[in-house]
Amino acid sequence: MMVETETLDVRRSILAIARPIIGAKGFSAVGLTEILAAAKIPKGSFYHYFNSKETFGVDLLDHYFVEYLAELDLILAGPGLTMAERLMAYWRNWRASQASFDCQGKCLAVKLGAEVADLSEPMRLSLQRGTSSIVDRLTMAIEAGVAEGSLAVDEAPRTVAESLYYLWLGASVMTKITRSLHALDTAILTTQRILHLPSSRLV
Repeated sequence: MMVETETLDVRRSILAIARPIIGAKGFSAVGLTEILAAAKIPKGSFYHYFNSKETFGVDLLDHYFVEYLAELDLILAGPGLTMAERLMAYWRNWRASQASFDCQGKCLAVKLGAEVADLSEPMRLSLQRGTSSIVDRLTMAIEAGVAEGSLAVDEAPRTVAESLYYLWLGASVMTKITRSLHALDTAILTTQRILHLPSSRLV
């Protein structure tokens, strides 16, 4: 049991150390040697913890989404706020995480989505599961906001949740391309309009 615990701890450590490296460079550009050196793990030990680099990639994404969803749940459960305010807090947090133009592992869905979707089917499925879970939570939040009267939508909550998530993914990509927050600022204003919320300052 202790050996299993130690193995899990080392796996978690490798994943935590690798995330900002891959978040900055991409999956294909980072070799196992670089990951092991950063994690101070001897060469040859990698396959004791992961069956392959692809398996490692799936675990990296799964672990990322577990943490991301836990953070999202906390934001959407914020005390003393309407659901509309909680949703806007989520979007503003997203904008803030992209503001430095270097998310360093905080936005793996943005960084790796296009790259690994064609590279690895298991990694694509991990991305699909994770992003679908995000949309599920946004859907429930929008439904709750409509029920309490803090926001309104013109389409089904699921459709709105998908549209907003796709909007923000696209805005994040454009932020990388332009090195400007214009796309994210536009996403904030568009989100407020879609949810029929009054426009407010962006930061």
